[in-house]
Amino acid sequence: MTIGTHLDMFHGLPAHNFPGPDATTDDLPEPDSVAWRISSYMYDADEEWQKAISQFCAAVDTTRVRALIVGAWGEVFESGPSPIIEALLAARDRFPALRALFLGDIVMEECEISWINQTDVSPLLAGFQALEEFGVRGGSGLEFTALSHSALRTLVVETGGLPAEVVRGIGESDLPALEFLDLWLGTPEYGGDSETSDLEPILSGARLPRLRHLALRNSEMQDAVAAAVASAPVVERLEVLDLSMGVLTDEGAAALLSGQPLTHLRKLDLHHHYLSQAVEERVRQTLEAAGVQVDLDRDDADEDTDNNGTVWRYVAVGE
Repeated sequence: MTIGTHLDMFHGLPAHNFPGPDATTDDLPEPDSVAWRISSYMYDADEEWQKAISQFCAAVDTTRVRALIVGAWGEVFESGPSPIIEALLAARDRFPALRALFLGDIVMEECEISWINQTDVSPLLAGFQALEEFGVRGGSGLEFTALSHSALRTLVVETGGLPAEVVRGIGESDLPALEFLDLWLGTPEYGGDSETSDLEPILSGARLPRLRHLALRNSEMQDAVAAAVASAPVVERLEVLDLSMGVLTDEGAAALLSGQPLTHLRKLDLHHHYLSQAVEERVRQTLEAAGVQVDLDRDDADEDTDNNGTVWRYVAVGE
C-alpha cells in the first residue's frame, strides 16, 4: 500500500487547495473555515514554494487561519523543506490563530513516502508555541530535536522508516498536553533503525501525562513492539492502542495478551496483521467480551514465499 490521496480533512477542517497564480482568488472560503494546502506544484515548475506562501499571505487574512498544510515544494526527492520552514517562521507573526500544521502532504504520484527529503522539524514547534496539532510525512533526513511544548495535543510522524534519533528526540521531549501520538516506525531498508529500547521513554509515559491514543505502527518489528507495550506503564491510561500496519504475528499477539489487561481500552487496532485464525479468535474473545472495539482487518497483508522456502511479510507502507 502507498499513500495515493491527499489529506481531505485536517484539524477537523476540510482541506482546501490555495489556487495557483493564474486562478482567481475572489471566491476563496473564509480564512478560518478550511485547512489551507499550499503546494508549489500548482505553480510553474520553476516556481518556488516561498512565492506561493507570499501570494497566500497577500490574498488571505492570515490572522484568522487556523490550519496549514504544506504540500509538495518542488523536487521533494532532491531537496528538503528547510526554505519552507524558514519562510513560515519569518511569517509567524502573521498567523496568530494558527493551531495546526502538516509538513509534507505528498502522495505517491509526486514522490514515494520514503523518498521525501525532510529536515529538522523542531524549529517549527519551537517557533509556533500555540500549535495544537503537528504532522510530518517522510523519514529521509528527518530530525526531531528534544524540546518542550506546552500546547501540542496531536503529533503524527508518517514514514516508511523512522530514524532512531527521531524516536529518541520525541521520547525526550516534554509534551504535557499531548493526547494523540502516531509514529510510523517502518523498516530498516528505508531508515527505520529504531529498537524497542528507543521507545522506553514513550512507553513509560513519564513526560506524557495526558496521552490517550498511542499508535506505534507500520513496523517490521511489530512483535517486539507488542511485547514491550504489554508491560508499558503508559498503557493503563490509554483509550486507544494502535499496533496496526506492521508485521504482527502470533508471537506478538500472544505477548500482548499475556501482559497487562487491555480491557479498559475503547479500541485496539491491529489491522494489516499476520495472525492465525486461532489467535485472531483469541484476541476477539478476550477483548470484545469486555466491550473493546477490535480491528483485525487483514487489508492486503499477504505473505510471499521464495524458492528457498523463506516467508516474506511486509509493512503496509514502505517505499
